[in-house]
Amino acid sequence: MDAFPAFFPLEGRRIVIAGTGEAAEAKARLFDGSPAQLVRLEGAHAFLVGAYGGALLAFIAGDDLFVQAAAGAARAARVLVNVVDRPELCDFNTPAVIDRGAVVAAIGTTGAAPMLAALLRNDIEARVPAGAGRVAVLLKRMQAEVRETYPDLVARRAFLRSVLSGEAAQAAMDGDMDRGEALLRAALARGGDPVGRIAIVAGRGPADLLTLRAARSLAEADVIAADADTDPAVLALARRDAGRLSPDDAGPEALIALAKAGRQVVRLITRAPDPAMLKAIVVSGVAVEVMLAAPAG
Repeated sequence: MDAFPAFFPLEGRRIVIAGTGEAAEAKARLFDGSPAQLVRLEGAHAFLVGAYGGALLAFIAGDDLFVQAAAGAARAARVLVNVVDRPELCDFNTPAVIDRGAVVAAIGTTGAAPMLAALLRNDIEARVPAGAGRVAVLLKRMQAEVRETYPDLVARRAFLRSVLSGEAAQAAMDGDMDRGEALLRAALARGGDPVGRIAIVAGRGPADLLTLRAARSLAEADVIAADADTDPAVLALARRDAGRLSPDDAGPEALIALAKAGRQVVRLITRAPDPAMLKAIVVSGVAVEVMLAAPAG
């Protein structure tokens, strides 16, 4: 990872756009509908350190002399700077953004290929439902109640996973926030312990031959155990914060114990599944699914 992506809350923050012309206007449009206070600077005002006081970010567009003087003033005010089309003068790069309100996705290329980022954004944007932001708003509204009911992170994650594929999320997606909240509160009242499962997934690769279901299991896993020769591209599909077990510590007893504790467990294998392991899991009563690579072509 050549650059670390981060999201800055905009409520109550100042964003400075220094300069004029289409490049400056394009940066300003990024904040249409946001709760940030947008400050526009032109001419010599952009060279004053005090003009950037209290700002979070500054976007600067103009000729060489203008951007160098304005960037110097912004940095003197301890503001992060983006200079349009001048990556060597930037503290951060502007990504291609998918805006769904509370849900924001961003594609960046560290300034190397903005057009590639834009093309990738178009591909991903079609897969992000327009109502996704409303689902995020619903979950934020109920966040304290969810945390109180499920103080354990693993249990909370399991509950939220069920919510996101259930009626409450669909109601919010459709715009009926009151019904979504009622359904979510009813699900909280029902409670219940998280249900763990074990997924045995082909790890030899290539990653693009994995089924969608296998890729989703990796993305949702709480714990992963991978054979030493697992394709790194397959392993990269897993959450980075998922727990890791070495193959030596990933016997059937350990996997079963984790699943019975409510964990979502993925065992990445590069050889045929071990029949003895499968039998032990089935006998234990833990849900298990074997997901090998999809056939090529």
